[in-house]
Amino acid sequence: MKSLDLSRQVARILVIKFRHHGDMLLTTPVIRSLKAHWPEATIDVLLYEETRAMLACHPDIHQIYAIDRRWKKQGVRYQIGQEWRLIKTLRRENYDIVINLADQWRSAIITRMTAAPVRLGFDFPKRRGALWKTCHTQLVSTEQHARQHTVEQNLSLLAPLQLPVLQPDVGMHYSEQDQQVVQQRLQGFSDYIVVQPTSRWFFKCWSEDKFAATVQALQDQGHQIVLTSGPDNKEMAMVQAILSRLNAHERVISLAGELTLTQLAALIAGAKLFIGVDSVPMHMAAALQTPCIALFGPSKLVMWRPWQVNGEVIWAGDYAPLPDPDEINTATSERFLDAIPVAAVLAAAGRLLA
Repeated sequence: MKSLDLSRQVARILVIKFRHHGDMLLTTPVIRSLKAHWPEATIDVLLYEETRAMLACHPDIHQIYAIDRRWKKQGVRYQIGQEWRLIKTLRRENYDIVINLADQWRSAIITRMTAAPVRLGFDFPKRRGALWKTCHTQLVSTEQHARQHTVEQNLSLLAPLQLPVLQPDVGMHYSEQDQQVVQQRLQGFSDYIVVQPTSRWFFKCWSEDKFAATVQALQDQGHQIVLTSGPDNKEMAMVQAILSRLNAHERVISLAGELTLTQLAALIAGAKLFIGVDSVPMHMAAALQTPCIALFGPSKLVMWRPWQVNGEVIWAGDYAPLPDPDEINTATSERFLDAIPVAAVLAAAGRLLA
């Protein structure tokens, strides 16, 4: 891999990633590594608008630019106009380095049009060709990606910069106002467990019966439980189904669908334990170093397990055969995690709460 001439002062850096919320959180080691090496540099991020909250409070980010996927609802002409204005804005920033972590053509073209002298991207097999290569000044191999966690994949793109030290910790940040909102919502709970039973893909979920049995057992042991979920109606319905199965609710409250992502981060940060499935809140709990029990099914465990987790990962594959993650119909109603027994989760909780 050839080295880059970085003898000139690096003053402005742009990091590009167009994916889901969890993907954005796992880009933070890249941002931290760049800031640690060039502490005076301004680091901006370009992402999808709906994922802004994941990085909104990050102290190393100067400016967040976003593509709003709702633009296309107002017509192609409007969308092109908005994206062209964004490109002109980015070009005026005169970036020294652009780090393109994304695999879309849109990200590559924007990378090229920034005119930055250093433009790094991945040599994705599906993007082999002159145009992708032209959009970047150097491409980094993806040959090791199948054996790497997503954090390691992202950090590998920095190899041409030859940074002496990388910062591998994922960072989830929230504001003092987020903490205040959470305290008001907790209704006096101060020593609590957060249980996040939902994911936007239900094949990643444990059953309502098993979650209810777990919550009931923890409640019977004297623990206070806070149930959370995203605002989607299906997720909130799942939480209600769990609540309906409990014998009592004295030590249980639901904040399902009521918190922003940064408020949820503040809630998780104050918890004595987090129990959840393969989802954004699980990654948040790992980043916040809250003791965590993560339930996994047919996901790519190497790539998506909670990074540097303070806790335990319970994989359904240890209890029953699982389908290949690449062959999953994400619309299926099958709960692959149901192979995990309640006793295994309660035993892990006992160890982490001891």
